[in-house]
Parts: sequence; structure tokens; C-alpha cells
Amino acid sequence: MSSVRRCSRTACGRPAVATLTYVYADSTAVLGPLATYAEPHCYDLCAEHAERLTAPRGWEVVRLAPDVGPVRRSSDDLEALANAVREAARPQDRAPRQGRPPEAGPGEAGRRGHLRVLRSPDN
Repeated sequence: MSSVRRCSRTACGRPAVATLTYVYADSTAVLGPLATYAEPHCYDLCAEHAERLTAPRGWEVVRLAPDVGPVRRSSDDLEALANAVREAARPQDRAPRQGRPPEAGPGEAGRRGHLRVLRSPDN
């Protein structure tokens, strides 16, 4: 099976480049960039069918412009991603340490995993 999504129009085998969604409550057809994944109530369209799209009388067509140009990643993005992967791969201490309660920050009454119990502001 091909990973390229095809145009939803009958007998059209061209690759899809845009996604069409209808907002029935607002009588609006929204045509935007190709969605990340196929949804059951959306229609993928090729460039030709997306360009020629018309809506029923009384409906409005909203065309969302795709992002122009390739997405460039900065070194900060890559470094943040690498740090997140390292943090996720780090083994977690499941058992509390003997003789020491879990460390609690200022204003904290205790900690359990990633959850914190905070002191009431009245106390």
C-alpha cells in the first residue's frame, strides 16, 4: 500500500496537497494544507481540484494559505529535542531512598513522582 494520500475526487489518482473540511453550522468550506493524517469527514484534494473548488450557493470558501518555504530548525530546537530524549531515557527511582524523605521545594508539602502536594496559602 502506498503511503502517499490520493485525491478524494472520483477517478482522480493524483497525490493530495490540500484538505477540505465543511463547517455546516457556519455554511463554510475550509480548504487548507494537507492534514497530518486522514480524517473520516475531511476530503483530501489534489492541486487542480483544490484550485477549482467552489461551494454551494450561500456558502463561503475559506482558503488557508500553506506555510511558505521549508521549516528550518535552529540549533536550540535540536538541542531541546536531544535533552528531552536524554531525560526520557534516564532511569527513574521508583523506591524512596532509605533514611531521607523525598526532596520538597519551597511551598511544597511533599512529592510523589511528577506530582507535588502544595501547602495552603493560609498556612
